[in-house]
This record gives sequence, C-alpha cells and structure tokens, in this order.
Amino acid sequence: MNKPTINLGRRAFLRGFGASVALPSFRSLGAEVKAVAAARGVTATGAPLRMAYLYVPNGVIMDKWRPEGSGSDFKFNESMKSLNGFKNDLQIIKGLEQANGWAGPDGAGDHARSGATFLTGARPRKTAGSDIHLGISADQMAASHLGSETRLPSLELSCDAVRKSGNCDSGYSCAYQYNMSWRSATQPMTPESNPRLVFERLFGGGSSEDRQEGLAKRRAEKRSILDIVMDDARAMNNQLGRNDRQKLDEYITGVREIERRIEKAESFGPPPEPGVAAPDEGVPREYQDHIRLLFDMLLLAFKTDQTRISSFLLAHDGSNRSFSGLGVNEGHHGLSHHRRAQDKMDKIAKIDAFYVRQLAYFLDKLKSTEDVDGNTLLHNSMIVWGSGLSDADRHTHDDLPIIVAGNAGGRFQTGRHLDLPEKTPLNNLYMRMLREAGAPVDRIGDSSGVLKAI
Repeated sequence: MNKPTINLGRRAFLRGFGASVALPSFRSLGAEVKAVAAARGVTATGAPLRMAYLYVPNGVIMDKWRPEGSGSDFKFNESMKSLNGFKNDLQIIKGLEQANGWAGPDGAGDHARSGATFLTGARPRKTAGSDIHLGISADQMAASHLGSETRLPSLELSCDAVRKSGNCDSGYSCAYQYNMSWRSATQPMTPESNPRLVFERLFGGGSSEDRQEGLAKRRAEKRSILDIVMDDARAMNNQLGRNDRQKLDEYITGVREIERRIEKAESFGPPPEPGVAAPDEGVPREYQDHIRLLFDMLLLAFKTDQTRISSFLLAHDGSNRSFSGLGVNEGHHGLSHHRRAQDKMDKIAKIDAFYVRQLAYFLDKLKSTEDVDGNTLLHNSMIVWGSGLSDADRHTHDDLPIIVAGNAGGRFQTGRHLDLPEKTPLNNLYMRMLREAGAPVDRIGDSSGVLKAI
C-alpha cells in the first residue's frame, strides 16, 4: 500500500491507495481566508462563491405555490410552507420567462424544450437523431472560466437514468430532456444518478481505473474508504487545535454516514414481486432518499471546495413518476394535464410541496455548515431552484416558478418576493450570477442585460 501523505497546502487531503478525501479548511493548518482571496469566484471575504441549479419537472400549481404579498411583506403559500425557516435567505422571483421554450414554428414538445432551454436559453433543434444542437449552459459558462480553481470544474447530478438518444417528446431527442448541462451546442454533460459513482468520483483517488481498483480492493477486504486514510487522519489530528479536531471528527463521521447509506442501498437483493425493477447499484429505492443522498454529497463537494458549480436534475420534464407515499398513485406528467380538475390539481400541489421540502432539506444543510470565512455555506452561495414550465397544463414558459437562495456572499438582497416586469428573460438572472462569480460572459440566449434587481 502507498504510504499516506498529508497535503498542508490551500486544499488539504487525506490520501491512501485509491482514495483522496478532500478536507474542509482548518485554521490550525493556516488555511485562512486570505489563502483563497486572490482566486476567481470568491466573495468579498475571500470565501469560495458556489452556484447550483436545481430543476424540478412539470411546473407547479401556481395558486398554491405563489407567495402572498410582495417585497419583504410576504408569506409562503401552501406548497412552500417548508421554507418558513429560510424566508430571509432567499428570493422568490415573479415574471421570468425562457422564451425559446415556447413552441414557435416547432410545434409540440414543450417538455423537451423546457429542460433543454432552462440553463442554455437556446432553442433546441427538433430532431430525434444524432444531429442534436442546442447551446452552452450557464453552469458550463461558469465552469469554463472558474473550473480551474477546483479539482472538479463542475458536478452534474440527476435522479434519472442517462439518456442521450431516442425520441422522447414529439420528435425531440431524449438528450434534451435528460441533460440540463451542455458543454457545447452538441455535447451534453452527462449527469450521474448513481450515488456510489458520485461518491467514488468525490473520494476515490486517481484516474477512473484507479478508483475502480480502489473500490474493488475495499470491497474484497470489506473496508470503508475511510479505513484507507485513517493513518493520515490520525497524523493530521495531532496537528490540529481542539475546535479543528472536532471539525475533522464531524466531517469524517459525515462521510462515513454517506458511505453507509450507499452500502445499504447496494445491499438490496432482487425485488420481492415480479415486474418491479431492481434498483441500480447504489441507488436508494425511495425517491426522497435518493434526492437527499445526492444533496449530501453536493454539500460535501461544496464544503471541501472540490467544485463550486453544480446542476441537479431532480427529474426530467415530462417525468411521470408516481408518489404513492403522498397518496398520489397517478403519474406526475399525466396529472399535469389537469384541465383545471380540482382533484388533480390538489394532487399536483402535494408533489409541488414534496419538491420544496427537498429544497428545504438542502438549504438547512447549507445554513448549518460554517464556511471558511465564518459565514455559512448558504450565505456564500447562489442556488437556483425552478422549472422550465409554470402551468404544465397550458405549457406556459413565462412567469416561471423560480427561487434564488443564498446571499452570494452578501451581494443579493434576500427575504423578498420580487415582482419583475412580465417576460423578463430568465437568462438575465444567469448573467448576474456569472458576473458575481467573475465569469465575463456577454450573452446567454435572449438575455437583454444583467438582472440588477436581486
């Protein structure tokens, strides 16, 4: 086995064979804010500025989603009550549109266009063949300018399987619905849905082959990834002050807990009933568990500054997942064509509230985590939560349900329900975020400027 080594530079690691566990900053090792102050993509205090784009499918029931009141004098509606504890940490923005989501001359296919345009602002070429064409997404614009600051330029996550071909929506390639992040007009950034593979990417050392070799070795020996680096951890522990020793212990405990949850998901055997698909390796059977496990790994990636940029497709637009745990046995997409039937709208509102609860879970994690400058990770983040449709029954792409959480290191005015002029380009929001991150981008899709109101 390779002898563990400790890196005491700006980004410290625990290292062993097939493992490279990035650590949060420790003031005992001199990892002060000044160490990152000269880097791009930081706050005024020198802490890393993170951005994440979270996508939920099929719009919302706006009557139960849109807050009551405006400005700072608002209260959350039925679907958003789980955000009560974060009222001062976010903005709900009314009036944003993604214009290239509308049908125009292309006809049907609004679900494909919703997902495709959400981060790119570009109109997808209507094809189910290999000649897909879209545009570069906002997250990849950020990654191209800032990705060199971290080990991973960006992290793409999804709870859906990977699809890059086939006809998914009225003549549109499945690539448009299952990939929200695009490196170029013809190259989507494939998201990872398997928590085990995300874990190995974050904590396995070396190349893909090295990570596979390390995983095989750990499985054969029935060892945790942390077992491989504990000699390194003990040596580092001797160099830390009391508070940092506690911080290291809490961090290692958190990583181990994630590893146990993945192992539990992997332990499931064949399903008890025929006709029910077995989960992929490392994928929890419960949808909420899957979402939260990926959120927990995204939290660790942000906390250890392995990446500052992420996109997370909770489900592709047009998803027909059912939610039996909520008493909703029908598919989400099927229900979204409700024709104003109250019973269907009530069921969709339950789904809307479910997704907002997952956002609240992530925001709570971010707000509970201290950053390198003494603020919270949520304070030093820009988190976009939204959908490319507002009313899925009518396939509308304006007045989109958009939440922006985090203070961008103090640069955003949070605690507001912001009412913008109708049909303000959503891409103006992305332009503002890119400017705050130090990425000099001139235009995204139909952007008409930088959204200064937030």
